[in-house]
Amino acid sequence: MNKNTSTPIRRGRPPKIARENADTKALLIRTGLETLTEFGFSATGLDTILKKAAVPKGSFYHYFKSKEAYGIALVDAYDSYFIAKLTHYLQQEDIPPLERIVNFTQSAIKGMKKYDYKRGCLVGNLNQELNHLSDEFKTRLMQSYTAWQNHVEVCLNQAKQQGTIASHVNTKLMSEYFWIGWEGAVMRAKLTKSNTPLTLYTEMFLRALLT
Repeated sequence: MNKNTSTPIRRGRPPKIARENADTKALLIRTGLETLTEFGFSATGLDTILKKAAVPKGSFYHYFKSKEAYGIALVDAYDSYFIAKLTHYLQQEDIPPLERIVNFTQSAIKGMKKYDYKRGCLVGNLNQELNHLSDEFKTRLMQSYTAWQNHVEVCLNQAKQQGTIASHVNTKLMSEYFWIGWEGAVMRAKLTKSNTPLTLYTEMFLRALLT
């Protein structure tokens, strides 16, 4: 009679090496996001990030084939976080659409204040460095902007259906305009260390919807 020689499936925590690999990659992503929302991608050397994360360079290349691949992974991670934030604020059906947009901007202002206006938008920061980025990188940035614009457009369409904004408003164009202006306001807020640019832009954007 043949005995069953198959290896039993182990339960419990995943293997330690797998856990350590996942933890190290997550640490590199987190450290990169913290660093590059404050400093430029081109100006920040890998050594700076690796020293901050206490990860050897050899380990870095185990997870990312190049600095650019790492940068795109950072955009992916930031985009996931930001889409979740937009979903949270802009899809609250019990709150009027324009108020949702205000709530989102107020949350962003609070976040910038928390870090003394040193950190901004990762995608916006990278947008300032297009001359140093590949076409693949640029395409990835545009994908983020398009996704963000879609969230605002849906919110504006609901406002139009409810009669909150003027019927002639082109919600697609205004959603694109929102992000063009918002990114500029974020950069100015970092420069002035003040929420005035963000507050002013929000107010003027809402006025444009009502006229």
